[in-house]
Amino acid sequence: MTITVRANADAPDPDPGPGPGSTPRTPRVTTNDYTELSRMVLQSGLMRRRYGYYWTKLCAVPLVFLVAGAAFVLIGDTWWQLFMAAGFAVLFTQTAFLGHDAAHRQIFISGKWNDWTSLVIGNLFVGMSYGWWQHKHTRHHSNPNKEGSDPDIDLPVISFTHEQVERRRNAVTTWLIAHQGVFFFPILLLEGLSLHASSVRRVFARDHVDRRWVEMTFLVVRLGGYVTLIFLVLSPGVAAAFLGVQLGLFGFYMGASFAPNHKGMPIVPKSMKLDFLRRQVLMSRNIRGGRFVDVLMGGLNYQIEHHLFPSMPRPHLHRAAPMIAEYCREKDVSYMLTGLWESYGIVIRHINRVGLGERDPFDCPLASQRLSI
Repeated sequence: MTITVRANADAPDPDPGPGPGSTPRTPRVTTNDYTELSRMVLQSGLMRRRYGYYWTKLCAVPLVFLVAGAAFVLIGDTWWQLFMAAGFAVLFTQTAFLGHDAAHRQIFISGKWNDWTSLVIGNLFVGMSYGWWQHKHTRHHSNPNKEGSDPDIDLPVISFTHEQVERRRNAVTTWLIAHQGVFFFPILLLEGLSLHASSVRRVFARDHVDRRWVEMTFLVVRLGGYVTLIFLVLSPGVAAAFLGVQLGLFGFYMGASFAPNHKGMPIVPKSMKLDFLRRQVLMSRNIRGGRFVDVLMGGLNYQIEHHLFPSMPRPHLHRAAPMIAEYCREKDVSYMLTGLWESYGIVIRHINRVGLGERDPFDCPLASQRLSI
């Protein structure tokens, strides 16, 4: 099972053509499938910007941060601040979702406006490097779940493929790998710290980073100023607990929002080539749950639509979903939709079965899809 993709963090424009590397062999599956779908989406108006929606959010972010900061100072040095820490974790995650929208060109037509919006939101408000996110997330969108290409399935502590298990297995790790599903969600408590550390490491690395000094300045102000404020207001013990709760819940919320999107879906070997439509749909999973889940996951619950049209504004994703699901049914392309808790169960079972040594822990729809191409 392998996949080839021409997607990036900016994603293909709504009518870019099929993407490289796919040659149709039967009339049913053609390289024009994505072009046909993109034409339908364009005609529906779902690629139009939603300035009212996004300007409301952009104006609300600094106001909410000011109110939260003032409340933090007024509450003072008390263990009740741990509830504020949980609130900050939610605030930072929801703000990160907005930065994700900007980075995907969902907010403005201008690429420069989107870049600076994501830079300010990500670096200055959340403490995550936009340059690091671009470098990592672009590769993920180009090759979701592809071995050797998607960084999201190449993690140091969790194995998603049989090859990773064999490479990492030794006298110390054998038991841990066999029980890795048990540790998956607890490990997410460290994700917040990892996101900040990866961001700092990226901007100080020798690799090229656009606007490096701007990113550095914003990160220093955000991370340094935030920690300084906490220790100025709180006693050392309370401050340490506050940071532990905030970072832990922030990482858990972020990880739990992204994990259902692709984990437990087909892993794509290095040799198989699929057209753009199948490359994105077959490796993605949508999460049902209505308006509450839409807000909770920042629109990531419409992962199929997001991967097909990354620049589609978030509030249009739920309108695009029925159209795209129907189109996939017509083309006999598997469209995965499940509940949030069910998706977590799928993820854990898949990780456990991989850790126990199963080479093919599920029946992969890619094989049958590939046979018809």
